[in-house]
Parts: sequence; C-alpha cells; structure tokens
Amino acid sequence: MHIHPIVLEGKFVRLEPLDFYHVPDLTVAGHDENIWRYMLYGYPDTEEKMHAWVEDMLQRQARGTDLPFAVIFKETGRAIGATRYLDIRPEHRGLEIGGTWYGVAYQRTVVNTECKYLLLRHAFETLGCIRVQFKADSRNERSIRALERIGAVREGVLRNHMILADGTIRHSVYFSILDSEWPTVKGRLEGWIG
Repeated sequence: MHIHPIVLEGKFVRLEPLDFYHVPDLTVAGHDENIWRYMLYGYPDTEEKMHAWVEDMLQRQARGTDLPFAVIFKETGRAIGATRYLDIRPEHRGLEIGGTWYGVAYQRTVVNTECKYLLLRHAFETLGCIRVQFKADSRNERSIRALERIGAVREGVLRNHMILADGTIRHSVYFSILDSEWPTVKGRLEGWIG
C-alpha cells in the first residue's frame, strides 16, 4: 500500500492535493464558525490562520501520516472544503477518512456523497485497503447520520478521547467499512450520485 498525492475526479467534485494556493478559496468557504464546532483545530477565520492550517496538514503529509485534499467544485473551479486520509497504516492495509469540512452552501448536497465515494473507491480498489475507518464527535449528529446512511458500521465510542481547541472534552464514535462490505456501499453511493 503506497500512498502518494493524487487527483481523484468525479462528476461534481475533484479532490486534488491540498496546497497553499487553495488558501483564499478555503478562507471564504470556511468562514462560518459552525463548520469548525466539532473539529480539533480552532476556527481559521483569516487567511493567515487558514494558511497555518494548510501548513499543518502539509507537515502531516510530509510525516506520512496524512494525505490532505482540497475539494474543488467542478462547476466553479473553486475550493469549497477539504478532506483527508489520516492514520495511514500500510502494514495493516488500513486508513481513516476524516478532517472533512465544506462551505455551508455545499453541506447536505451530493458533494459529501461523491467525496466519500472517491476516497473509498481509491482506498479499496487502488490502495488495497481491508479497512477504512471514520470517527465523529459524539455530539455531531449530522456526521453520525451521514456515516450510518452510507453503510459504515458503528463500532463503539472512545470516551474522553480528545480535547478540542476550546477545551471541550470529546467522545469519539468510531465507524468502519471493510473490503468485504465495499461492493454494497459502492452500489449505494453510485445510486445516489447518479
């Protein structure tokens, strides 16, 4: 399993390697504190803070633990959010999809469905993963419902798992999809994307 920067192309979105030239678009897209409520990092409400966030993501990529993507809405060519592979474990043929956020106008649209489809398809069909996991703040009902909707299996809750930027102690709900479950999940996602 060899992870390297790649472009994943869909009908509605393109996932491309995150870079500093995405900062202006991401600053605009991410300019709503509610987007960041359940995230581990604070609200990057200026270009300077967004630049620092991108720099952190690229440092994680350099360490080999993460592979961050900018989410490009193809109709406009603009970056509307970000997502990434993290907790990459080649020796166990597994990884996590997370750190996902979108501008408010793109939430509850086909964007998240297609992003998850592109990331899962690449993980299972190209990288040869046997497990892809997700985690969500236990208070983030929207993310939990979205994961259940696509067919991810709820595995349990890690209590007092993380401390958010505002000091809130977070419980994390873990989900996974196995390689044996991917064909069913894939069919469901392809049906929704159309």
